[in-house]
Amino acid sequence: MKAGELRALPDSELEAKGRELRDQLWNARMKKATGQLENTALLRALRRGIARVETVLREKRGANQ
Repeated sequence: MKAGELRALPDSELEAKGRELRDQLWNARMKKATGQLENTALLRALRRGIARVETVLREKRGANQ
């Protein structure tokens, strides 16, 4: 999901999206540790997705102050 699309979401949905991405990252790390993860690029994509969500949340919270 691109940053522009994330900016259109309300804070509550962004927080939910962040939790969802963190859960996916956890599961992908466990699969990697057990040798079941085929697409290792997924780890990088999930980390970057989490960073995008956190950045947009920080931008929104900074604008409110």
